[in-house]
Amino acid sequence: MKKEAFKKFLVLGILFIFPLVIYLFFASGINNFARLPVLTEEVDEINSWSTLKGSSHQFDGMISVVGFWGSDLDMRKADAFNLNQKIYKRFYEFKDFQFVMVVEEGQQEKVKEILAELQKGAATDLSKWKFIFGAQSEISTLFSSFETDVSLNDKFSNPTVFIIDRAKKLRGRDDDEEVGTLFGYNTSSVAELNKKMTDDVKVILAEYRLALKKNNSDRAK
Repeated sequence: MKKEAFKKFLVLGILFIFPLVIYLFFASGINNFARLPVLTEEVDEINSWSTLKGSSHQFDGMISVVGFWGSDLDMRKADAFNLNQKIYKRFYEFKDFQFVMVVEEGQQEKVKEILAELQKGAATDLSKWKFIFGAQSEISTLFSSFETDVSLNDKFSNPTVFIIDRAKKLRGRDDDEEVGTLFGYNTSSVAELNKKMTDDVKVILAEYRLALKKNNSDRAK
């Protein structure tokens, strides 16, 4: 009789206690998940820069993928295609998400050519591709505010792109298995975009979704 009673309690425990343990495990995991490390506390704002269509752009309040193209646009065409295919098309519908490319003044027509190339054969809305234009000194100053281990070439360009969050903080990895601290993502490497950047963009978007749900829940109380 005691054996049968023990079995009953065991079954009840499995049916009711085990699911509760699993729930608590995942609930606590949500609090620890979706936190992409802050690597630079604050980068410079861009709302005073000239743009392609005249309206100003900014980092504040946006999740931004930022690249520095300088005057090296011919070299960045393939990188733009990789970035568009592997990252932009997957995430552009997320609210407050944008791509910002920093370009040297005078390169507006080449930028339009790149946008036209990206648009060919694609139904994707490219309106979240943003371009800002400045002098070499302005590009250098903005880039320095990112405080990374990456350097610009003599055309003030680099294939690396960076993730800037809504508070103008640079996010990345502080425990990357290959380089330790990963400030940005090499757009010339499809493998890096697939394996690292895609995951990290998912993480930061999940982080803000959770924050939004929490804020909405707190307001409803």
